[in-house]
Amino acid sequence: MAKNSDMNNRLSSMLERWGERITSVVGTMWAAIAFTVLAIISLPAALATGDPVIIVAWVAQTFLQLVLLPIIMVGQNVQSRKTERRDNETHAAVMAAHRETREILAEIRSGSSKRAK
Repeated sequence: MAKNSDMNNRLSSMLERWGERITSVVGTMWAAIAFTVLAIISLPAALATGDPVIIVAWVAQTFLQLVLLPIIMVGQNVQSRKTERRDNETHAAVMAAHRETREILAEIRSGSSKRAK
């Protein structure tokens, strides 16, 4: 049973690494450009049919899905970095305020202990 669990863990780990790698490659503007070129290659054939259903299918299934996915992923990465930066700035500000509050409290305590004597 432990042997099976260990094998499942290794397989899951390998699949996660593959997923991370594929995501990091597909989520780039280079992938969006490559997919745009790939999609445009099939555009003349879709237009040559003159069939609105095929043209709409090309736009929806080929162009939008191939091109927008990497662009959306890039946008999410940019938003994530901005959020992380803002969170770090907020954390630094809160920690500075905390230090300042501790200093003020220390001054208050030292002042009240002098008055108590």
